[in-house]
Amino acid sequence: MNVRKMRLYDTENIHSGDDRDEFEKDYARLIQSPAFRRLQGKSQVFGAGSGDYYRTRLTHSLEVSQIAREVARRLGKSYPFLAVKEHPGLTIDPEVVECASLAHDLGHPPFGHKGEEVLDRLLRAEHGLKYEGNAQNFRILMFLEKRAGSDSGLDLTAAVLLAINKYPYCIDDPGRNKGVYRKEWEGIEFLRQTWGMPESCATLEAQLMDLCDDIAYSTHDLEDGIRAGKILMDRAFFEDDRVVAHVLQEITEDPNYSAGNWQGVDQEAMVKRVLIEFYEQWAQIYVECEREPSRTRREMKARWVRKFASEVGIIDDAASGWKKVTFVREGQRDWGLLRTMEILKKLAWVTLIKDFRVQRLHKRSEVMIERLWGSFKNYDTGRLIIPPDWLSSYEAQKAKWPWERLAADYISGMTDAYAEKVYAEFYASRSGSIYERD
Repeated sequence: MNVRKMRLYDTENIHSGDDRDEFEKDYARLIQSPAFRRLQGKSQVFGAGSGDYYRTRLTHSLEVSQIAREVARRLGKSYPFLAVKEHPGLTIDPEVVECASLAHDLGHPPFGHKGEEVLDRLLRAEHGLKYEGNAQNFRILMFLEKRAGSDSGLDLTAAVLLAINKYPYCIDDPGRNKGVYRKEWEGIEFLRQTWGMPESCATLEAQLMDLCDDIAYSTHDLEDGIRAGKILMDRAFFEDDRVVAHVLQEITEDPNYSAGNWQGVDQEAMVKRVLIEFYEQWAQIYVECEREPSRTRREMKARWVRKFASEVGIIDDAASGWKKVTFVREGQRDWGLLRTMEILKKLAWVTLIKDFRVQRLHKRSEVMIERLWGSFKNYDTGRLIIPPDWLSSYEAQKAKWPWERLAADYISGMTDAYAEKVYAEFYASRSGSIYERD
């Protein structure tokens, strides 16, 4: 048996053709799923519907998948050990990485990271439960989504499920804030044990997907920020001590920050250098593009994506005894480029997310999610206003999970616009027929 192509349930639609590879079936199941379509209505940085230029979760996921697939192809030609397939977790199939990239953000609720933060706070405070986007991915893929012939999610292959699992832990264990909810972790852990995966180590495909996600964040979000006028392309902006200080603060206050990764580095000096070099590159490309801002933005983005993607490689990780997908220069981890990417990610964060207008939108979304939660969280009243198919699903599975989890599932599956629509039905004056279809 090919353990990479095994499925937990292996339930097949009798009308499905058998002339496709298993990973092609995974791809079809993902892009045909309602959860994938809903990404078009979920915020990336700017609220979905802010304009037809800015990225949504859908376009972001498509861009990550394109970067990841191309890098996977290059790595397959550059590292002979990948062709040997000596271990299922030390393999990189472009098709698997593409599927994982398409699915990596399915669990994000409406209104971006603010929605995730609010749902997690409410569930923890009231029920001792956690909410986290990566964990919700697996709840969607392994339970909530339905396909013909299966009531257990999309029934994806082991390779794709483990390629999405960049945090290979049970989130319900003490001290974990990332991972997989316990019910879904039982299936993921079974697959990991079947593969003989080292504890706490992600497959190479999961690591590659994660790194390409970071590449997209650090380049595409900046492009959107420049287009929106929130990142001012003049020297004074990039030399502003307040911008430098805010970027430094975001770096050091990040939960994943490790002082060891910056050992021997003058952080402030490096932030200043990366920011001014970014501006000077813009000024040069601006002239090359005949002073057309739109062309300059696209060319800047393309050059940074190309720079990051071309440096992705694989090294031995002595700490874990596994292998690591990272930026590589001369056979060693390229810490300089990793720090550069982190600085650019934080520049996007402090100029976009921390902008007071975006913060006002976040406050508005926080109020909406809190009140939606208040409407659905109690079974006796919530069951009267939740769609019948959700209620039927709960009644069939209530021995396995509580009503509160279903209420969070329902809210988190909403697009930004649908969350606002339901909120308006409950709390705003509204005219129209009750028979309007959702």
